[in-house]
Amino acid sequence: MSNLYGDYNQKIDYVFKVVLIGDSAVGKTQLLARFSRNEFSVDSKATIGVEFQTKTLVIDQKTVKAQIWDTAGQERYRAVTSAYYRGAVGAMLVYDMTKRQSFDHMARWLEELRGHADKNIVIMLIGNKCDLGSLRAVPTEDAQEFAERENLFFMETSALESTNVETAFFTILTEIYRIISKKSLAAGEEIDIGSNPALFKGTSIVVPGQDQDSGRKGCCFAS
Repeated sequence: MSNLYGDYNQKIDYVFKVVLIGDSAVGKTQLLARFSRNEFSVDSKATIGVEFQTKTLVIDQKTVKAQIWDTAGQERYRAVTSAYYRGAVGAMLVYDMTKRQSFDHMARWLEELRGHADKNIVIMLIGNKCDLGSLRAVPTEDAQEFAERENLFFMETSALESTNVETAFFTILTEIYRIISKKSLAAGEEIDIGSNPALFKGTSIVVPGQDQDSGRKGCCFAS
């Protein structure tokens, strides 16, 4: 996939904000570090508040800057991080496949996400730490069933071994691009929703008017 990443001197055609949400210690920060910098730290500490990283990719000959926001999973930060759902065009719901409770909390995280984000946000369910197969507490079938019921994409990943991490991010970003480019073409324009020049340095997050039949429904799984 060496051709996926654009030159930082290129004109940015789109900026997509994607949020990572889920319980603390499920590996959200490690997934972000692996995708954005191809790094993994065994001494990673809990995220405080919100952090974000960017990565530039080329999708269909368009330069896309992904802004991936890492939201703290601890309960005491929920009120703080809820504001950061605003403007997100994609979300990854991350659970630890060795901790059943983190998967059981996915319904609550999904409810919160849908309560704050655009109703047509592209969502992917991520079962992280698939390298720890002998400790699996969440059968793949359970996650697939949940994803299908809630119309989510689904993938199992390992930030440690870099399994499916790039594929997961590229899948969600490509789907966002597909929806946005289709709607932009139909409308003949891109609709800017609440970009913040202080945060985005003049580059807008663009989200066209999406509809329910965007075609994103379904489950995506890679072993």
